Amino acid sequence: MQTPKQDGFFMPGEFEVHKGCILIWPSRPGSWRNEAREAKKAFAAVIEAIARSEAVFLAARKEDVAEATNFANELKRKQIPYPVTVFEAKTDDAWARDIGPTFVVSDKANERMVRAVNWEFNAWGGEVDGLYASWKLDNAFAKAFSAWQGYECYDAAPFVLEGGSIHSDGEGTLLVTEACLLSPGRNPHLTKEEIEKKLCEYLGAEKVIWLKNGIWQDETNEHIDNVCAFVKPGEVVLAWTDEKEDPQYALSIEDYQILENETDAKGRKFMIHKLPIPEKPVCIQEQDLKGLMFEPGEDTREAGERLAASYVNFYIANEAVLVPPFQDKHDK
Repeated sequence: MQTPKQDGFFMPGEFEVHKGCILIWPSRPGSWRNEAREAKKAFAAVIEAIARSEAVFLAARKEDVAEATNFANELKRKQIPYPVTVFEAKTDDAWARDIGPTFVVSDKANERMVRAVNWEFNAWGGEVDGLYASWKLDNAFAKAFSAWQGYECYDAAPFVLEGGSIHSDGEGTLLVTEACLLSPGRNPHLTKEEIEKKLCEYLGAEKVIWLKNGIWQDETNEHIDNVCAFVKPGEVVLAWTDEKEDPQYALSIEDYQILENETDAKGRKFMIHKLPIPEKPVCIQEQDLKGLMFEPGEDTREAGERLAASYVNFYIANEAVLVPPFQDKHDK
């Protein structure tokens, strides 16, 4: 194994048919209040929806394996078509999209081969502006999952990257944001050009589209997966607001102008669908803070703080699209 690109591997589009989805049963007291009781109900609904068209691989801490297994067995009794496979894994939190392996494929010899890529994970910014002080368990997850499932794994570490910070069209084009990938807590020793080269080498890409911004106040330093995503090659959705007083307005305008003047790796102009953000800002309420327990060095929450709410943070399952609702007029 050299690099994925040298070996003929590339990152497919998220909208392509795939084997399954990785999730992590929630437990961290600083992220999920009241021993994650409400969170587990939400995760359960998401898992059930996904398992109607693809397999689910559900990681759980040792003390949560029995609970997660009981839930998986309940879905089996309900005759949900695809299996939910529970496996024991130690993690710091439940963000599988960011800490899991990135999968790359090759169609050589008329047979699709799949391999994994491991990145360095440092809790979205390490000692500069990371969201918690210890991320050792999360950083080990991608390699552990790849080994458990028998995937050969390319190791891109110590290059820092999260799954939510990249989006592929499956045909050589990547979307990223400068706000995230050029943030000082990730790869400050590398230039923009060096970062782009690394992405192309490990994701088999030919072109990287650098949007300036993500969603305002996104604590991941503005991940691409919350602001802009491919729905098929040459076609994207972009988080949008027409409210000029909203701080997101200027950020989305700037991203739109970049997309409007760019072409993808195949030379195509982009079809851009404007996807409204919630009309009313989604803010943390006083009751949302009750039952949270923060560890030393962990990013805390405050009542009134605006959250980076966006419908672009969806998941495309094989036969469904899961979209977050915000009890807002734009939910429909």
